[in-house]
Amino acid sequence: MKKLLHYLVFIVLVVGISFAVVYRDQLNADGLENWVSSFGTAGPVIFMLVYIIGAVFFLPGSVLTLVGGALFGPVWGTFYNLSAATIGAIISFVAARYLAQDWVEKKTAGRLKALKQGVEGEGWKFVAFVRLVPLFPFNLLNYALGLTNIKLCQYSWASYLFMLPGAFAYTYLGYVGREAVAGDEAIIKKAMFALAILGIVGFLPSLIGRLRAKPMISVDELKQKLDNNDDLLLLDVRSEQDYNGEQGHIKGSVLLPVEELAGQLDKLADYIEKTVVIICRTDKRSTKAAQILAKNGFADVHVVKQGMTAWNKLANTG
Repeated sequence: MKKLLHYLVFIVLVVGISFAVVYRDQLNADGLENWVSSFGTAGPVIFMLVYIIGAVFFLPGSVLTLVGGALFGPVWGTFYNLSAATIGAIISFVAARYLAQDWVEKKTAGRLKALKQGVEGEGWKFVAFVRLVPLFPFNLLNYALGLTNIKLCQYSWASYLFMLPGAFAYTYLGYVGREAVAGDEAIIKKAMFALAILGIVGFLPSLIGRLRAKPMISVDELKQKLDNNDDLLLLDVRSEQDYNGEQGHIKGSVLLPVEELAGQLDKLADYIEKTVVIICRTDKRSTKAAQILAKNGFADVHVVKQGMTAWNKLANTG
């Protein structure tokens, strides 16, 4: 019976998401707004049901959130949007954990390992991080987190609380759009406030990346870690020419130029919760690389102070 239920849920997910992907461009904000309004006092309930279904079946949440703001204003709109998004996220989480493991494993591929490592290392704090910083698509993230070991209650409250900033920002933007169409005289002030909120939300990844940054380490500390065979990734972010040039490189280091780093993070997924030590000629490029990794969820990133310049001095005096 349980196996049959698994198959039924799998079929429903595949069919529902397929329809959502095929017809997502036909999701019209004006049409949805008029349709929900036609239900009168039952409108909020209908809207939340639509949003919950959308979260489960991969409908564009940004459109629904804007509609919520236009229909219900910044306060109630945020409440309806956030509550529905969280309920939809919980349904997806439960479906993945108990009924659709194979489908989610296939869809998330290598990213799932990084998520599991993150949750094992930080628990609800990692959920908070990925809700504030959009490293993964919202709908897919809901399913993927269902395959980690986090408790449902922690996942639920962390999702609700840390999705709040983004939910309020986009809800308020939808509200401002509706007020602009209505010809509100105070629209300029409201629009400026909306832009300020979006700016704050957009700054969160950078801020959180800085908060997660770890202190620099000296070449003596690096040598000690290498001598102890610590489980770490020594990442050299210089160009290939510099890596094989006059300064040379440290045996066992991995070359990944900082210019290519953002596009090749999947190669480093095994180290998202492990120690990553970054080195370059001095430490300028390393600092930039460390910020990229921290903003993308890497939890233990260190920069080698004065880089290969200091390392070669140590080697010459040692």
